[in-house]
Amino acid sequence: MSIFPHLKFFSYIFLFLFTLSGCQKVQSSNQRLAPLPQDPLIQVYFNHSQSSEYQETYRQQTRLGDDLEKQILDIISQSQSTIDIAVQELRLPKIAQALAEKQKSGIKIRLILENNYSRPWSSLTATEVQKLEPREKERYNEFRKFVDINQDNQITPDEISQRDALVIIQNSKIPWIDDTADGSKGSSLMHHKFIVVDQRFVIITSANFTLSDTSGDFSNSSSLGNANNLLKIDSPELANLLTEEFNIMWGDGSAGKADSKFGLQKPLRLPQEINLVNTKFTVNFSPSSPTQPWSNSSNGLIAKTLDKASKNVDMALFVFSDQKIANILENRYHQNVGIRALIEPQFAYRSYSEALDMMGLALSENCKYEVDNRPWKNPITNVGVPTLAKGDFLHHKFAVIDNRTVITGSHNWSEAGNYGNDETLVVIENSTVAAHFQREFDRLYTTIKPGLPSTIQAKIAAQIKQCSEIKTQSSIPDFTNQKINLNTATQEELETLPGVGEKLAQRIILARQKQKFTSLKDLEKIPGISAKSVEKWQESVIW
Repeated sequence: MSIFPHLKFFSYIFLFLFTLSGCQKVQSSNQRLAPLPQDPLIQVYFNHSQSSEYQETYRQQTRLGDDLEKQILDIISQSQSTIDIAVQELRLPKIAQALAEKQKSGIKIRLILENNYSRPWSSLTATEVQKLEPREKERYNEFRKFVDINQDNQITPDEISQRDALVIIQNSKIPWIDDTADGSKGSSLMHHKFIVVDQRFVIITSANFTLSDTSGDFSNSSSLGNANNLLKIDSPELANLLTEEFNIMWGDGSAGKADSKFGLQKPLRLPQEINLVNTKFTVNFSPSSPTQPWSNSSNGLIAKTLDKASKNVDMALFVFSDQKIANILENRYHQNVGIRALIEPQFAYRSYSEALDMMGLALSENCKYEVDNRPWKNPITNVGVPTLAKGDFLHHKFAVIDNRTVITGSHNWSEAGNYGNDETLVVIENSTVAAHFQREFDRLYTTIKPGLPSTIQAKIAAQIKQCSEIKTQSSIPDFTNQKINLNTATQEELETLPGVGEKLAQRIILARQKQKFTSLKDLEKIPGISAKSVEKWQESVIW
């Protein structure tokens, strides 16, 4: 403890009011909080934390928050034998440089990326850039500003070799693959974000290894980065489980055989439990086949964990679209469990969002609702979106239950996360760890915008007027006469179609996991479905 507490206090005030050493300063109206105790085996970090501060490497500005990149660099620096990394996207050059140095020193490194993000931005041609979607083109332009170190609007090979992380990886000849290594065009999404070092030390995070996911957009000084969390864990048992997942995806690695397994090609594995001192871990890897019991899937594990809540459930989620989880939460609410939810704004008010269900509302697509949609009969008001800096997203995927249990990882609470993507989900029973997540949720919740924005209210009002099955704004739609949506229906709902039994329903679900249905003709490609069958269904289904 400092013997000059008042001097220490004023030093923080000074730090936020003045520019030091030529560094640009990010100011915050929030008071700095005292750090919470960390579990000796499980450290928790948040890039929006109010209990720490650091100077960013690339924008050279001091701000509140935990330096997630530094935590990654620290675990890489301590490696003595092996480093395995599975991450959707890697764009931070300091991480690439650290890996290159370890490669030179004889450390065995393996890297798995998502195929949509495994190519260096600097290798794109002008024609390819023009064909990018608007969001991707914006990210590409941001990348050019980042790589242009001397800001002369020209990118040189030397600048690329310093700032393009994937070029650094390739130049250092670090073995890497993406999810096309199985001979396919790629899985739904290789969405993992984990590191295993020396078969003992683990990082599990919601953040991609990018500026926008760790510290903030390079050209936007007010951005603090998408809100993310990171766990550093000392556990050979957990490291072993993650290494098993890695090896399944890796196959023979970059040697060229198509023996890697991603997505639904991976073997079935049930949730697994391990114990640390004072901690119980439950780990599951997505995806799960829709032909398997939902209770054994990652979303099933989430529901099982939530169903144990006796006091409160707080959720900070990028996307929430699983109806069965929402139904579990409604049951808990009826048992006097307090429920609060923060959802990323771009997904909170979509027709498939369970945030609407929790508020007792529904949005349709052309007056057609999902067949299993169930708005709450007793809606809650403490559901909404957080207020973040422009350009920043709520990228968390966590819940805190009864101030004791945490659900987190890379796994979004969606059908895609459950049935298509390669994901990591962990459930941690540890009150010290939970306290960190509870503080982060409480901080975010102080910025909540509850309820519906005026645009969504207007949209619902228009639907009420337009759709004959909705009589009043307060009424809940009757879904009993709705057509079955082939792209979202459950197995039980598909089995209500003429001639569809259990096995055929499962084949339909498997087919849509590979590619969504866009016409009735798509059904005829499924074994066991004839044109005559499709003709019988045309008045009963949508897609």
